[in-house]
Amino acid sequence: MPKTRIRVLTSLVLIAAAVITLGFAPLLAAEATILNARSRAVASDDPSGFEIVNKRLEWDPAKTAVIICDMWNEHWCKGATARVGELVPTMNEFVGKARSKGMLIIHAPSSTMKHYANHPARKHAQDAPRASNLPKDIGGWRTWLDENEKAVYPIDQSDGGCDCRPMCKVAHPWRKQIDGLEIRQEDAISDSGVEIWNLMEQRSIDNVIVMGVHTNMCVLGRPFGLRNMARNGKNVVLVRDLTDTMYNSRMRPFVNHFTGTDLIVEHIEKYVCPTITSSAITGKPQFKFKNDNRKRIAFLVAENEYRSSQRIPEFAHQLQIKYDFACEFCIGIAKAKGDERHNIVGMDALRTADLAVVFVRRRALPGEQMKYLRDYLSSGKPLVGIRTASHAFDAKGRAPKGLLEWRTFDAEVLGGNYHGHYGHNPNGTDVAIASGANDHPILKGVKAFNSPSWLYEAMPLADTAQVLMTGTIKDKPTEPVAWTNTYKGARVFYTSLGHWDDWKIDDFDRLITNAIFWTMR
Repeated sequence: MPKTRIRVLTSLVLIAAAVITLGFAPLLAAEATILNARSRAVASDDPSGFEIVNKRLEWDPAKTAVIICDMWNEHWCKGATARVGELVPTMNEFVGKARSKGMLIIHAPSSTMKHYANHPARKHAQDAPRASNLPKDIGGWRTWLDENEKAVYPIDQSDGGCDCRPMCKVAHPWRKQIDGLEIRQEDAISDSGVEIWNLMEQRSIDNVIVMGVHTNMCVLGRPFGLRNMARNGKNVVLVRDLTDTMYNSRMRPFVNHFTGTDLIVEHIEKYVCPTITSSAITGKPQFKFKNDNRKRIAFLVAENEYRSSQRIPEFAHQLQIKYDFACEFCIGIAKAKGDERHNIVGMDALRTADLAVVFVRRRALPGEQMKYLRDYLSSGKPLVGIRTASHAFDAKGRAPKGLLEWRTFDAEVLGGNYHGHYGHNPNGTDVAIASGANDHPILKGVKAFNSPSWLYEAMPLADTAQVLMTGTIKDKPTEPVAWTNTYKGARVFYTSLGHWDDWKIDDFDRLITNAIFWTMR
C-alpha cells in the first residue's frame, strides 16, 4: 500500500478515536433545530406593560448544550421527589432526541459529584481547558432576585416551598441523579459553573437549553443556571414544561402549586430569558403533571390593531391568580401585511385545551395549524371570540399559496355576519343589555357602559344566536355587540368589543370572565 494512503488512513483513524474518546459532537454539519421561543417584551405602546413575543430560533445542534439541573434521586420534600419522578420519561425522550441531533447533554445534579468520580462523563467536564473568557463570577450563585429583575417575585417561597401536609423536614438526602434519567459516556457531568463554562467554550457552544428543578431556586440561581448563562452572553432558554417550583400553595399569592410555576415562568420571560416547550424536540404534547387538574385555556392571538398581545396576557394573568386557570398562548406576529403574519405559533395547545379564546384578524394558516382548530371545534369544545374573531381566518382570498382560510368561520361558528364598521367615533359606543337578556348568566353583575370600540356592522345574526348586549352610536342603527351561539353542540360566545381600553372597564372584564365560565359550563 502506498505510504501516502497509509498516512491518510492513519489520520482518519486518529480523528475517529478522538471523537469517541472525547465525546465530541459529530463532525458533519447537522440540520438546524427550530425552536419557538416565547418572551415578554416591554409593550411598544405602553412602557408600563409587557406583550408576548415569539421568536423563531434556528440553532446549530453542535453549538447547543442541554443542562439538566438538580434532578436528584431524592429531595427533602416528598412532593418534590414525586414530581421529579414524573418528569423523567418525557425528559429522557427530550434528551435522547437532543443527543441524537448532536447537542451536548450536561447532567448537573448539584452536590453529588463524588458519586460520579470515575464516570467518563465526569472526566469530560474536568478535563476541559480553562476558557480565556471565563466570567469572574461564574462560580457563584446569582441571588434570588437579580438586580436586572426590577420586580418582586410573584410567589412567596420564604418557607422553603414544600406543598405537603404536614410539611417535610428539611434535610439533604440526595446522593446522585435520579436513576431513570440516562447518562451516556459522551455526555458531561458537573455542578460547577467554571467547569461547564470551560466545557462549552471548548466546544464552541453558544446556545443553552435548561430544564430541571426548581425553577424559582436552582434553575435560576445556580452557577450554571439561567441568570448566569443569560448575563454572560449565552443564548439561553428554559423548557417551561420540564420544570417545577418549590412553592407552598398556602403562601402568597395562594394559588395552585402549578399556577405558581406558571407565574415564575412569566417572571423569567419578562426579566431573564425566553422559554420553549418540550414539544419542540419530542414532537408530542407538552408534559403535564398528573395532579395538575386545572382547566386549560388556549388563547389564539394574532392581530395588530388592539394590542391583544399585551391585553390578553394581562387578562389571563388575572384568570390564573383568581381562578387557577392554566393559560397557554398561541401567538402570531402583530402585523397587518406580509406573508409572515400567516402563522400562529403554538396551535398544538388546542390538543389539550378546555376552551379556545380567539382574538385573530385576517390570517390564513398552514394546513396543520388549521387542522388543530377544526379538530378542536369538531370535538364539541367551547369557544370565546373577541372583536376581530369575526374575520379571524378571512384573508380576503389573498393568502399565500398553500395556506388555508376559513372565510365562513363567523357565520358557521360565531353565528355572526360581520361586514364592516361605522368608523372611529370619538364618543365611543353606548353598550346596553339587550331586551329579555337580563337573567343570562353571562350578564351577572354586568351593567351598561360606554366602550371606546367603534361599532361593528353585524346584522342579521344566525337564527341560533342570542343577543346579550347591543351597541348604539348617533344616527346609526343599533347593532348587537355580544351574543351566544352553538357549534357542534358546544357553547360559543362572541363580542365585537375589544378595544385596548375596554379591558380597563370592570363591566367588560366581568362580561368576558362570565363568558369563559359559561362556555365551559
